[in-house]
Amino acid sequence: MNTFQDLGLNDDLLRAITDIGFITPSDVQAKAIPILLEQDTDLVALAQTGTGKTAAFGFPMLQKINIESRTTQGLILSPTRELCLQITNELKNYGKYCKGFNVAAIYGGASISEQAREVKRGAQIIVATPGRMKDMINRNMVDISKIEYAVLDEADEMLNMGFYEDITDILSHSPKDKNTWLFSATMPKEVSNIAKKFMNSPVEITVGNKNESTSQVSHEYYLVNSRDRYQALKRLADAHPDIFSVIFCRTKRDTQKVAEQLIEDGYSAGALHGDLSQNQRDMVMNSFRKNQIQMLVATDVAARGIDVDNITHVINYQLPDEIETYTHRSGRTGRAGKTGVSMVIVSKSELRKIKTIERIINKSFVKKDIPDGMEICEVQLMSLANKIHKTEINPEIEKYLTSINELFENTSKDELIKKFFSVEFTRFFNYYNKTKNLSVPESRGSDSDSGRDFDRGFSSNGDSSRFFINVGKKDGYDWMSLKDFLKEILELGRDDVFKVDVKDSFSFFNTEKGLQEKVLAFFNDYKHNGRFVNVEVSQDQGAGTSRNKRRSGGGGRRSDGDFKPRRSGGDFKSSGRRSSDVSRPRRSGDSSGPNRRERRSGLAEKSGEASFSRPRQSRR
Repeated sequence: MNTFQDLGLNDDLLRAITDIGFITPSDVQAKAIPILLEQDTDLVALAQTGTGKTAAFGFPMLQKINIESRTTQGLILSPTRELCLQITNELKNYGKYCKGFNVAAIYGGASISEQAREVKRGAQIIVATPGRMKDMINRNMVDISKIEYAVLDEADEMLNMGFYEDITDILSHSPKDKNTWLFSATMPKEVSNIAKKFMNSPVEITVGNKNESTSQVSHEYYLVNSRDRYQALKRLADAHPDIFSVIFCRTKRDTQKVAEQLIEDGYSAGALHGDLSQNQRDMVMNSFRKNQIQMLVATDVAARGIDVDNITHVINYQLPDEIETYTHRSGRTGRAGKTGVSMVIVSKSELRKIKTIERIINKSFVKKDIPDGMEICEVQLMSLANKIHKTEINPEIEKYLTSINELFENTSKDELIKKFFSVEFTRFFNYYNKTKNLSVPESRGSDSDSGRDFDRGFSSNGDSSRFFINVGKKDGYDWMSLKDFLKEILELGRDDVFKVDVKDSFSFFNTEKGLQEKVLAFFNDYKHNGRFVNVEVSQDQGAGTSRNKRRSGGGGRRSDGDFKPRRSGGDFKSSGRRSSDVSRPRRSGDSSGPNRRERRSGLAEKSGEASFSRPRQSRR
């Protein structure tokens, strides 16, 4: 099937398709639309982000519902407000020639009474986020007892966000004989379980392999020390002057922090995460779509509503906790037939995750070095030269040429060019001239090491410190819970604690050497229930054997109280010190960038936690 006419769509929809500019159906559209039009069946469709899934379920639903009825006949559940609004707007465009068609968007952060009125005006289709939809059903504001079609869009992400119970409750208010269409980019066990629970012998279609990344995206990784992560991000941005990117962080806190640092350093950046108000999120996304923001720093959840086709790069500032989420991230670029690049900034403790991701997406990563200062200077210089070469001459400049020519009357062409380009070149040269190389060589044997922790198999290389701590399995810890505990109380990044090895009554862990002083200082006189929790530099450099001669009391201190492992909601306190009293280590290097105050692109607005700047002029 080469055209939409071949799929069996009616004339009203075909007219809308022509207006939108769709020419050839995508693979998922070509497979799903005929099935959904010809059969009353449940469907599981697996396809990458950006492959046109909305049209794949939107066109069949529009054609099959009764436009003349004001009863709600279709329900589409999506994980985020942004995606909910995106689907709603697309359905309005698809149904522009379907006289009497109404669609209502239901999501948090907006007036619930106004949304209820939209439904009562006769919305044949409701697009909703699970939380707000459940709330309105419980308030008897929405009736879905007569729906014929239910769509679970981005099902894997909804389940990752903890919406399983909400979805179960919502669908319990719908007819059992409805058709359920599940669309997802990945197929983890949770999605498979929900398909079994709510669907009856569904037809399954897969575009590409399950969890496989699109061929339009190339994958690169850059190995650096954890403390150099932000500096590496800046260099990657400087090495790509025309970058238009989404930068992914794990947490809302990191997202806001990185965005603020980029803005402070003169980059056109903005933050997108769940703590922003709806107005702030709309403001940031509008600026991004208009290219007023070149670097959008986002959490995985907030980014699900990003529908921008010309994103050049996805940068994984931190890898996701769920490896399958990487597929969603990389799918933000390489859309609409364009190519894109997915970059990953990793430390040694995360190298094994790269191999795992390669297996899941069925694509290989290319290891690249962080560009050095002189490479960046050359790229920036040639970028400026190309922009000047392509610039159209403004005729208004003619009246100033006499004065300009007089000023440069005795300057040769070569000297004039050198002077002109030195204005921009000197700033980057002065900043990068004496900066260090951020790339780190891989450790030998890193690919063959095994263990439950991705970072356990790495040999000591002199850049890390290994510590003994007098808690272990008897205190309720395994390697993951101990790592999380240390990361939280020491206020470190997830990859700053590695090679965690838990024994019965004691354990070992590693940090970067530069953090040794901080770790030892924090655990000086650290107590819980009267018992010292002791940490010392270990002579065991990672063998993980029990032959270390320390006893579980550690360093001569005896246990004088029962030590309980930290539970969620618990409160660890030290003697006269809280974990928050220990300041974070300063990042090495100057984070200000070249001539920071001169480079600043102008902070347009900083409302609440949403902040972004105007596009850079002449690249800072």
